[in-house]
Amino acid sequence: MSNKITAWDRVCLARIAERPKSLDYINSIFDDFMELHGDRLYGDDKSIVAGIAKLDNVAVTVIGEQKGKKAKENMERNFGMPNPEGYRKSLRLMKQAEKFNRPIITFIDTPGAYPGMGAEERGQGEAIARSMMEMSKLKVPIICVVIGEGSSGGALAIAVGDKVVMLENAVYSILSPEGFASILYKDSSKCKEAAESMKITAEDLKKLKIIDKIIQEPEGGAQNNLEQVSNDLKKYINDSIIKLKQIPKEKLIEQRYEKFRKM
Repeated sequence: MSNKITAWDRVCLARIAERPKSLDYINSIFDDFMELHGDRLYGDDKSIVAGIAKLDNVAVTVIGEQKGKKAKENMERNFGMPNPEGYRKSLRLMKQAEKFNRPIITFIDTPGAYPGMGAEERGQGEAIARSMMEMSKLKVPIICVVIGEGSSGGALAIAVGDKVVMLENAVYSILSPEGFASILYKDSSKCKEAAESMKITAEDLKKLKIIDKIIQEPEGGAQNNLEQVSNDLKKYINDSIIKLKQIPKEKLIEQRYEKFRKM
């Protein structure tokens, strides 16, 4: 797409209802996806989908934050805002992946972790912090893909990986531009200005070495050619897994640690 597109334009493209969601990519890239449910503590959070799949006959664990495309589905998926049990479910499957030596692929697409009273009572902050801590120590390759919105700790909770990539029109930030503008400018209407100064686009984050690669999108967004974007993602994931598997496990953890310390 044209370099003239603004950061706010990217935010709008990342949020549109038609944009492919985690399950769209999971079903396009992987075979035999079997979703698993529940955190074995409280319940099942439908804003995070997680399970086992095959990537060209290689068993992998796949986790994704799932928004809805219509109002009813968004209500069911809590608009892609996970509760603590969602992060605990994903961590349960990550630990299972480590046990059976399966690479982990995560898809990030959330406006943030759910800030409701129930979520806080059930330990939202602890669930996010534990997920990040445990991911940093997992002895299997981890590839994280920001496909839409990647906001706040809700995104980072499943984004501690050996490779972090973004789709061209995805955004990745400490919070939403509206929230940033409210805090910094005391005026949420200045969200467009905030989006530019926050450096939240894939291009900005690649320059800052926060992400490893940008996956290009067709003109107008990924929804205009899901197959093309999925094929490019699949190739990158395949190539990355092959390279990461060649690294000794202790070295893999050390490199992951250093990667995030530099940020």
